Amino acid sequence: MRYAEASGKLARYRQQIADLRGKMRELQQSVEPEEVADYEFSTSEGKVRLSELFGDKEYLFVIHNMGAGCRYCTLWADGFNGILPHLENRAAFVVASPDEPAAQQRFRTARGWQFRMVSQRDTSFARDIGFHSDGAGCPGCRCSAKAVKGSAASRTPVSSREMISARSGTSSTCCRKGSMAGSPNTSTTDVGGYDGTP
Repeated sequence: MRYAEASGKLARYRQQIADLRGKMRELQQSVEPEEVADYEFSTSEGKVRLSELFGDKEYLFVIHNMGAGCRYCTLWADGFNGILPHLENRAAFVVASPDEPAAQQRFRTARGWQFRMVSQRDTSFARDIGFHSDGAGCPGCRCSAKAVKGSAASRTPVSSREMISARSGTSSTCCRKGSMAGSPNTSTTDVGGYDGTP
C-alpha cells in the first residue's frame, strides 16, 4: 500500500475515533449526580473525610494512583508538580493510592511531590467510585463539586458526572491488561471522572 492511500485510510479512522469520543463525552455528561458516602481516608497526619478534602474550594480533584509499584502512575504523578499551583488555584487536589500513609510519605519525599496524598487502603472507595475491576485497581481522575444540603453548615458530598475523559489521560494498560472501569461516584457533586479511556 502506498503512503498516500494509507494516509487517507488513517485519516478516516481518526475521524471515526473522534466521532466516538464525542458520543462518549455526551453520554458521560448526561450522567445524573448521585449521593455517596463521606469516605474516611488515612494520611500521615491522621484520618480525614472526603468532604474535608475540599477545604474552602468548590471543586475537588481526586487522582486514583496505583501506588509506588506502578511506574506509569508514578510518571503520571510526576507531571502534577509543575501544574499544581494552577490546579489548586481553581480546586482542591489530592492523590489517593492503596499504599499505607508511611509508604506514601517516603515515596512522596523521594519523588519531590508537593501535592497531598491519602491512603484508600481498607476502604471501598476505589471500588465504589468505579476504579476497580476484575479484582484489580485502575488509575483515573475524579472531579467533584461540593453540594450543600439544607444550609452552608451541612456540607454533604454528593454525585457523579463524567466530563474529563477526553481531556485527561493515562495509559489504559497502566498496571494490568484489560479495560478500565467505568462510571465512578463521589461524596459531593461530582462533575467529572476519567476512567482510563484514551
